[in-house]
Amino acid sequence: MNLDKLLRRVEKPARYTGGEVNMVRKNPSDVKVRIGFAFPDTYEIGMSYMGLQILYNILNKNEDIYCERIFAPAPDMEKLMRDENVSLFTLETGTPVCEMDIVGFTLQYEMSYTNILNMLELSGIPLEREERTEEHPLIIAGGPCAYNPEPLADFIDMFLIGDGEELLEEICILYSKGLSRQDFLREAAKLDGVYVPEFYEPVYDEEGCISEVRRTEPSAPETVRRAVLRDIEQADFPVNNIVPFIDTVHDRAVVETFRGCTRGCRFCQAGIIYRPVRERKEDTICDLAMKQLSNTGHDELSLLSLSTSDYSRFEHMAVNLMGLCREQNVALSLPSLRLDSFSFKVLDEIQGYRKSGLTFAPEAGTQRLRDVINKNITEDDIYSAVEQAVELGWEHIKLYFMIGLPTETDEDLDGIAEIARNIMDINYKIRGRKGGRFRVTVSVSNFVPKPHTPFQWEAQNSREEFIRKHDYLSNKLRIKGVTFNYHDTDTSNLEAVLARGDRRVGKVIKEAHRLGCRFDAWTEYFDAELWQEAFRNTGADESFYCYRQRNHEEILPWDMINTLVSRRFLEKEHEKAMSGVTTGDCRLQCRGCGVNGYTECFVNCDTEAFGQDS
Repeated sequence: MNLDKLLRRVEKPARYTGGEVNMVRKNPSDVKVRIGFAFPDTYEIGMSYMGLQILYNILNKNEDIYCERIFAPAPDMEKLMRDENVSLFTLETGTPVCEMDIVGFTLQYEMSYTNILNMLELSGIPLEREERTEEHPLIIAGGPCAYNPEPLADFIDMFLIGDGEELLEEICILYSKGLSRQDFLREAAKLDGVYVPEFYEPVYDEEGCISEVRRTEPSAPETVRRAVLRDIEQADFPVNNIVPFIDTVHDRAVVETFRGCTRGCRFCQAGIIYRPVRERKEDTICDLAMKQLSNTGHDELSLLSLSTSDYSRFEHMAVNLMGLCREQNVALSLPSLRLDSFSFKVLDEIQGYRKSGLTFAPEAGTQRLRDVINKNITEDDIYSAVEQAVELGWEHIKLYFMIGLPTETDEDLDGIAEIARNIMDINYKIRGRKGGRFRVTVSVSNFVPKPHTPFQWEAQNSREEFIRKHDYLSNKLRIKGVTFNYHDTDTSNLEAVLARGDRRVGKVIKEAHRLGCRFDAWTEYFDAELWQEAFRNTGADESFYCYRQRNHEEILPWDMINTLVSRRFLEKEHEKAMSGVTTGDCRLQCRGCGVNGYTECFVNCDTEAFGQDS
């Protein structure tokens, strides 16, 4: 392969060269298993994903395993590869992907599914698992979207459900034993977190719903219990991260402070599938941060979690990190803060005179609807935080809302505009005419019901209803100083199909790929008309997956996946949502979700300190 010849003709050739600082180099002939970590998007996005760095670090510390990276080529590179008959290759050694032992895709977003098929095709690997033989790599997948594996079940040999730090290495070690593909799959299926789709066969009734799921392999479990890393304090975390040659979406050092969330927002899948909360100790966090900064040369540090200030000793940790970063002349980024009094002091100290925008996520415009979704914040919380922000000099407030939430009415939409208007009034009252540069950005996303959440049974709004609500809000938000942004409706509806689909949706994905769909997560490449053609050509009914209310008795496509959170808990939360009843934070009192029946909750957490901070 004359790669140099191709690289002279593409934008950003460093996407394809490898050779970065801290890239792992091994002799492929010295290892027992070669695994390609495949990210179904471009290099800049994939290299910003911390999970890649974590698993790359862990696997490559095993002298018998060589983990190499694979990314989706940008359209210009793909065209040249097809024209010149060049197979997709790994960055570390330039090896054709079809020569890997295992190819593992990370499923971070449903809209990347056509890229997975495109990468298999560019690798010369048959798309459907039934067409592959012992000569082809084993195709596996994991990540949050794997919690409903069924839309990709025709294409993936094996799904890994849950935390991958221990499970993925265990899979590689099992593969190194030289078992036949079928024997390997049978042995792997005995592990927590392994779902082998060929061992399960869904049966559909006359209405198109699943009537039962038959096991075609007697040794396969009835349900697959997700793999749980019980104590991330003991888990290996990278400090020699690969440093890209080109800018990536997130170009900085990153340390995961804790995993999981206890807030219980009913629309949030992450809050379910990452339970329980497991924290790293403060000294460990600081040590990892300083080592990573030293080994990479990054000048910015960010903390990774679902809600940074929910760390049980957040105040103490934040003060320590600010001091360490100041000594190193490193910028500190603390995303996802609660924006209480202490958080404002931290932000004021970090940002000084150059204050970037502050972000609030009320999610809904009225207290009634915030109670439905269990977003336990009040308008007083919002307005008091805004008052502090204005007094400290912030001039840009970003507000995030969802529309199309269950039980939503136009009064809830009116509440969005009222919050924006009241924030503008707060600024004027405090700063008068001097506050003329102050602005508010209101961004709304369309609600997509996700598997394993209390809202998994809910219908999504139709295209027409989403468009009506966008127009309604556009008129209501004609307020001086307020900017309104909203999410594309066609993308949201397709996301719902892919998120809640069954195996029949796989035919739609394959047809969309055949028609030329690529990079569907990118606005400039997404083609809603091609997807509609794919639905027509396959006879699939989009509304069956999007707009249909389910009842609690229905068998859902993802029911064979056990997140450790009980179905009864989700049903009760759904019922409480319809009654507008909230559920408190489970760090303050166990809410009986079922997780603590399998593993200890709140590992390394100072729950007493958390209660005081809250």
